[in-house]
Amino acid sequence: MSSMKNKITLISLLILLGHLSIAQDLVNDGVKLIAKKYKAVGVAYAVVKKGEIIKTGAIGYKNLETNEPLDSENLFRIASISKSFTATALMQLVEKGRISLDDDFGDLIGFPVRNPAFADKVITLRMILSHTSSINDANGYFNLDVINPSKSLDWKKSYNNYSPGTQYQYCNLNFNMAGAVLERLTGKRFDQYIKQQILNPLNLDAGYCVDSLDTDKFAQIYEYDSELDHFAIRSAAYNPRSEEISNYELGYSTPVFSPTGGMKISVTDLAKYMIMHLNYGKYAGKRILQRKSAKTMQTKVANKEGYGLALCEVNNFIRDKKLIGHTGSAYGLYSSMFFSPEEKFGIVVITNGAVLKYDNGQVAITKEVSNFLYNSLIENPQELPLKKGGK
Repeated sequence: MSSMKNKITLISLLILLGHLSIAQDLVNDGVKLIAKKYKAVGVAYAVVKKGEIIKTGAIGYKNLETNEPLDSENLFRIASISKSFTATALMQLVEKGRISLDDDFGDLIGFPVRNPAFADKVITLRMILSHTSSINDANGYFNLDVINPSKSLDWKKSYNNYSPGTQYQYCNLNFNMAGAVLERLTGKRFDQYIKQQILNPLNLDAGYCVDSLDTDKFAQIYEYDSELDHFAIRSAAYNPRSEEISNYELGYSTPVFSPTGGMKISVTDLAKYMIMHLNYGKYAGKRILQRKSAKTMQTKVANKEGYGLALCEVNNFIRDKKLIGHTGSAYGLYSSMFFSPEEKFGIVVITNGAVLKYDNGQVAITKEVSNFLYNSLIENPQELPLKKGGK
């Protein structure tokens, strides 16, 4: 009798494992179908439910030349989602009383930051981090000289013709300058400070410095040429900038690491970082930010656009859900990281190359994959039984 019972238990277990395997395949199959619509090179994803990662996965290729498959542990340059790491680090200094969000940014950066048309209006750190500074990227953003009156004759072109704090315009220069301020305040190189204060405490395999990472883990990035119907590799995405780093000047050379878009991280580790913000500053027993600081980052400054401090509120990404997060786009890569602090779920999606189409202002492929994952794993999980943490 006991032997028969054990056999039934074993059979039941095998059946269950079979269903789980099928379920895993169904998720990837669904992602593959969407990816095929956009000719995606590869797509990696991570799903968080009730504050925990329940699923990670990847389809397609890490490298088209070698046909090496993409994995959820591969590292991507995630583009503008990187901005939230910069803002998180600065909020840590706000907590310590080192700075205020309403400080004059010119005092922090070490040269005048004033819109010439509104010279009496102080441009604050809060304005910089929320893209309401009236600063633009007309002169570029990889060199701080472009906006420094003592370095550039064209510095005035870096400002828009409206009063700081009154309107929103997305601007990469804002965050490369913010990274320089971090260095001036801490006396530490930007990439090293982020690693010490955010990445290491969360046990994340990530960073801004290419030479500090295992380059074998990098997912190559490809840009689609619609005329040739061809994907071209963009190796510049992982340029180590070794010469610039060897001559590095704190508070000035900072754009070398691109605080505005240079973070390299996997979808799995980005999901862990996302959970920290979802939990208002805490992950796996480690508190990175105080609850008040995390909420400040998620609170709209630019009301119309929904932008807070390097995090944005959206209502058009997953149906009518109010979500917080950010997207990224560079070199042909498209990334998205959105979460709901109220419902404790979040989804990260990254493609290392795809045909670019938009859906109501959002990149279509990351939005469609996110909605599929939400419908399959969060809203209707009973239809697709999954092993927690499965790949």
